[in-house]
Amino acid sequence: MKELLLLAIFFLSKNIVFAQPPAMGGNGKMQASPAIGHIYGKIIDSTGKGISDVSVLLLQNRFDTASQKRKDVLVKGVTTKANGEFSFEDLPVFGAFKLKISATGYKATEQTTSFQMQPPPASGQPGGMTAGSFDKDLGNIKLIEEVKQLQSVTVTASKPTLRMDIDKKVYNVEKDIVNAGGTALDIMKNVPSVNVDLDGNVTLRNSTPQIYIEGRPTTLSLDQIPADAIESVEVITNPSAKYDASGGGAGILNIILKKNRKTGYNGNVRAGVDKYGAVNGGGDFNVRQGKFNISASAFVNQNKGRTNGTTDRTNFGDTVTTIHQQNQDKNKGAFIFGRLGLDYFMTNRTSFSLAGIRVHGEMKPEQFLTSTTDSLFNTGTVSSYSERTTNTGREFNAYGVQFGMKHLFPKEGETLTADMNYFSGKNDNNSLYITNYFSNGAGSTIDAVGQQKTIGDGNNKFLTLQTDYVNPISSKTKLEAGLRIQNQQLANINDNYYFNDSANAFIYSEAASTNYKNSNNIYAGYVSVTSSIKNFGYQLGLRAESSAYSGDLISTKEHFSNSYPISLFPSIFLSQKFDDKQELQLSYTRRINRPNFFQLIPFTDYSDSLNITRGNPDLVPEFTNSLEFSYLKTLHGNNTILGSVYYKYTTNLITRYLDTALNELTGKQDIINTYINANSSYTIGAELTVVYTLTKWWDFTANVNLYNSKINTDNISGTSQDALWSWFGKLNNNFKLPSKFKLQLTATYQSKTNLPVNNNNNNMGGPPGMQSQSSSQGYIRPFYSVDAAISKSFLKNDAATVSLSFSDIFRSRKSDQHSESVFFIQDYNRLRDPQMLRLNFTYRFGKMDISLFKRKNMNTSGMDASQGMQQ
Repeated sequence: MKELLLLAIFFLSKNIVFAQPPAMGGNGKMQASPAIGHIYGKIIDSTGKGISDVSVLLLQNRFDTASQKRKDVLVKGVTTKANGEFSFEDLPVFGAFKLKISATGYKATEQTTSFQMQPPPASGQPGGMTAGSFDKDLGNIKLIEEVKQLQSVTVTASKPTLRMDIDKKVYNVEKDIVNAGGTALDIMKNVPSVNVDLDGNVTLRNSTPQIYIEGRPTTLSLDQIPADAIESVEVITNPSAKYDASGGGAGILNIILKKNRKTGYNGNVRAGVDKYGAVNGGGDFNVRQGKFNISASAFVNQNKGRTNGTTDRTNFGDTVTTIHQQNQDKNKGAFIFGRLGLDYFMTNRTSFSLAGIRVHGEMKPEQFLTSTTDSLFNTGTVSSYSERTTNTGREFNAYGVQFGMKHLFPKEGETLTADMNYFSGKNDNNSLYITNYFSNGAGSTIDAVGQQKTIGDGNNKFLTLQTDYVNPISSKTKLEAGLRIQNQQLANINDNYYFNDSANAFIYSEAASTNYKNSNNIYAGYVSVTSSIKNFGYQLGLRAESSAYSGDLISTKEHFSNSYPISLFPSIFLSQKFDDKQELQLSYTRRINRPNFFQLIPFTDYSDSLNITRGNPDLVPEFTNSLEFSYLKTLHGNNTILGSVYYKYTTNLITRYLDTALNELTGKQDIINTYINANSSYTIGAELTVVYTLTKWWDFTANVNLYNSKINTDNISGTSQDALWSWFGKLNNNFKLPSKFKLQLTATYQSKTNLPVNNNNNNMGGPPGMQSQSSSQGYIRPFYSVDAAISKSFLKNDAATVSLSFSDIFRSRKSDQHSESVFFIQDYNRLRDPQMLRLNFTYRFGKMDISLFKRKNMNTSGMDASQGMQQ
C-alpha cells in the first residue's frame, strides 16, 4: 500500500482527483493515465556542443481501435533549441515511451524510456515508486555524424530575367551576358523603363530617379559599381509611404548586391578584356558553417574609353558670335571594388549582419578640344581658332559599412528590423588646361598661350539609421511602422590658378576658386496598414518628414541655413484581383524634392570660363502628386503582361536655366548656368511591359513607354519647350542554342523627347567647354542602339562560361541635343565607345555541406533570403 499512499499524496498536492488507480482494460488499452510527466534532455555532437533544430519525436505503443492492433502513436514532437535542449511536459505517467531523434547530417537514433513505475502488483509487494519519478532527465544524447559523398549533383533553378509585381519590377542580372565585365551603368541600359544617356545620366520615365544600394543612399556613382557584383535591380515607379519622400516623382532604382548564404562553400572567379585592352577581373567566395556565414567579393575594372563629339553654337547680342567645337576624349584609369560580409544566426529567430565595402579608383582622362569662333561686326567677320589640351588626374576612395538586425517574433509574420548604413567618399583631383591661340587657323603660328590649373579635393558622407516593425494583426491585416534618420555631410575645395606671363608663374584666383562645406539632415517616420476584403486589397500609408541644411562658404565666411517643417506624404494603393490571374491597381502618392546646397548658394563659379554657374537662394521645394493605374495579367507558363497609365503634376519644379549676368572677371555680359522654380510641370503616359517565353529556347522582355511632358516657365522670361509626345522602347531577347550556347539580343529606341528634368546632382556640367543644356529649353533628337552577346558553358556541371559581347553594333547610340533661348542656339552630339567588344570568362566552384541547416535569415532588401538562393 506504500505506492498507493505516495501516489495519493502527490495527486492531492496537485489538486488531481481520480476515482480509482489506472488499470489495464481487457483489450490491453491503458485507461485514465494522468498527464503529469516531464521528460527532458540535450542533444550534442561529438565535441559536446549542443545541436539546434534536431527533430525529437515521442511515441507510445497503444491499441488502435480501427485496426484492432497495437502500434506506435505520436504523443508529442519538438525541435531542439539553439543550445540543443528539448523538453516534453504533461505526459502520461504510465507506459513506456520511444524517442526517435533525427537531424540532417547525423545518424538517426532511437531509445526507450519510462517513468519506471507500474500499477501496484496484486501481491502488494513494494514497487519502489517515489514522487520524483514524474521528472525524467535523459541527460546528454550524442549524435554521430553521417558523412555521405554526394555524386556531383547540380540543382539549377533558373530565376526569370524580370519578376513583375504590381508595385515594382525586379530585373535579375544573372542572365544578362551583355553586361559581363561592365559597370552598373551597362546594366541599367537593359533594365525596362530605364534610359541611360551618353554621360551616364539615368532616367526613369524621363525623370532622374534616386539611386540606392540595398535600400539606402550611397556615395558611389554607377560607374564605380561593377556589374558582376549586382544580383538584381528593383524599379519602383511610384514609391509608397514606406520609402523616402525625397526625390520628387521620378521613383527609385534600388541595386541589390550579390549575397550567397548557401551551406558549405562556393564561389567564382572571372576575367575579361575589351577591344581597347582594358581588363577586368574578380571573384566571389562564400562559406557557411554553423551559425556563421562569411562572404567576400573583389573586382577590378579598367577604363580606356573614347568619346568624340561636336558643338555648334550661336550667341546673340550686340555681336553675333558663332562657335564650332570638336572634342576627342580619352579615358585612362581603373577602380577596385571589394565587399566583405558576415552573417550571424544567433538563434532561430534573431539574425545579425555586418558588411563592409571599399572602393578605390584612379582616372587620368585627356581631352583635345578645338574651337573656331566667328564674330560678326559692322566692319565684317573676325575669326579665331584655338586648341585646348586638358590633362586631368582624379583619385577617389569610398568606404561603406552596413549593419543590420532582424528578429522574428513567435507570431508568424511579426518582425522587427534595425539597420545602420554609413558611406564615406573622398576624392582628389587636379587639371591642367593649355590653350593655344593661332593667328590664322589650324597649322598657323601660335599667337598666345593660356594656361589654367585646378587643384581640389572633397568628401561626401552618408549616415542612415532606420528601424521597421511589421505586425500581422490578423490573417488579412498587417500593420507596418518605421523611423529613419539620414545625415549627409559634404565638403569641397577647388583652387584655380592662371599662368601670368609677367611673373612666369601660376597666380591664385580667388574669384574662380571654391571652398565650402554643408550638412543635410532628414527625419522621417511612417505607418501603413495593409488589408484585404476577399479579392479586394488596400494599403493606406502616411509618412512625415522634416529636414534642415546648413552650409558655409569658407573663403568668404558666409553661412547659409534653412529648415523645412514637417510635411505629410500620404500614399494609397488599391487592388482588385479577378479570375484568370488578373489584377488591377490604383495608386496615389505625394513626394517632395528639396533644393540642395549647390543649387541654393548665391556663389558664382568662374572655374570654367565657358561654363559659369551660380546658385539661387530663392529656390523652394517642389511637390509632386502622382497617380498610377495598372493592370497585371499572368498567362500560361508564368508569362506576364503589365500595363500602366500614369500622371504626375509638380508645382515649383526645380530646373536648370540659362540666363545672362555680368561677369565680374571680364566686366562683360555672359551666359550663366543657374536654377529656377518653374511654375509647374506635368507628365502623362502609358507603359506596357511583357515577359514571354515563346519556345523552350526563346524568351523575351519588351517595354514601351509613351509619354507627354511639359514644363511651364511662363513665370521666367525666355523660351519654354512646347509639350511633346515621345516614346521609348526596349526589347531584350534570350535564345538557348544547341551545345550549351546562349545568345542575347537587345534593342533600344528613344524618340525625340524633352531634356530630362533637373538631375539634382552636384554640378551643372554640359558639353565640353560649353554651357549645360536646360530641360526647360531643349530636347534630345531620336536615337537607337542594338547590343548582342553570345556565351558558351562547358566543363563538368557547366562550371565554366565564356562570353563575347558587342555593344552599339551600328554606332547609333549618339547623344544629339538641341537647346535655345533669346540668348543663343546650341546643338551638340557625341558618340562614346561605339562597337565595343568584351570577352569574359567565368569559373564557378563549390561544395555543399549537408550537415548544416537552413534558417530564416536577414536580407537587407526586405526579402527572405530563400528568394535569392537559387542558382
